[in-house]
Amino acid sequence: MMYKTTGDVMQGFSRQHTIPYLMESGDLAMGCAMSEATAPLLMSFGRVTDEPDQLAVMLYLSAGGCAEDQGREHELAALAAMYERKGNAAEDAMIRQKRAYTLASKRYFKAWQHHNTYYGEPGTGECPDFDDDLDEFIYLAGLLSGLQALNAEIQSTSSIGVPKNIGSIVARASSCLENDKWWGAPMALKATVWAMIPGAQPEGEDAFERLAIADRKGEEAGVRLSHVFHAISATNKGDEAMVKSVVGRHAESLKEQPANEEWAFVDAMATNIIVSISDRLWVENTGHRTPLGQLGTFWDDQQKEVETMSLDGLL
Repeated sequence: MMYKTTGDVMQGFSRQHTIPYLMESGDLAMGCAMSEATAPLLMSFGRVTDEPDQLAVMLYLSAGGCAEDQGREHELAALAAMYERKGNAAEDAMIRQKRAYTLASKRYFKAWQHHNTYYGEPGTGECPDFDDDLDEFIYLAGLLSGLQALNAEIQSTSSIGVPKNIGSIVARASSCLENDKWWGAPMALKATVWAMIPGAQPEGEDAFERLAIADRKGEEAGVRLSHVFHAISATNKGDEAMVKSVVGRHAESLKEQPANEEWAFVDAMATNIIVSISDRLWVENTGHRTPLGQLGTFWDDQQKEVETMSLDGLL
């Protein structure tokens, strides 16, 4: 009985205070460490009381992001090694990258499974009755975890059993969320699926036009998650110019619009991924990451002409 009471209190406190507190923080490393360290403890209370499915969505989504960050670091190491023509080092880093993405996919997929247990099968046309804004946000986080599970599985080149139709399910389920309220992210999710899956785009729609509209909503709200979807879609398309443009817009927006205080963690997460996308381009072409303070610029930018004064008449 004492364990059950403790578990109920921990679940309630985490939902009402820990998650909102974390969302107001921009410290991704702290959030990563917390999710990896506390997930086993908090999830174990499911043995003595109700399974903490909502909490699990956030814990495993965050923990999946930790593993994916490691995968991106290994990818950069592999690209740097290839730039220096160090074949063995590049191969070793790519192996580590695939292992990290396998772990990320497993964690994201757990978040997706807990999401479906709590909210019901998504994409069926039936939308949940949300209790509050946090309830809606966790629903959005669960949809994101599903798409990330599939993407990470592809990156790992292995199979952990993620359904291949998960993208179309997420696209349909995103209609349960208000696009304007959630910074354009639901439409960006849907448009990303259209861009990724051949034949998924409805007639008369343009995925990248929708992503551009979502970008503006995210910029205005100070939660620039749509930039991540836009950059990933452009990367999958092989359009480097578009990727650079999205990175540049993100960097410019950071100067013009501060992060939304209530959702600073989400905005920081978006910036972290945009930086990693920029770093990939820089390492591929120069052997090093984006220079400090130069996000949004690139190695091949044309140098601006500097106006000079002729000194000939003074000699």
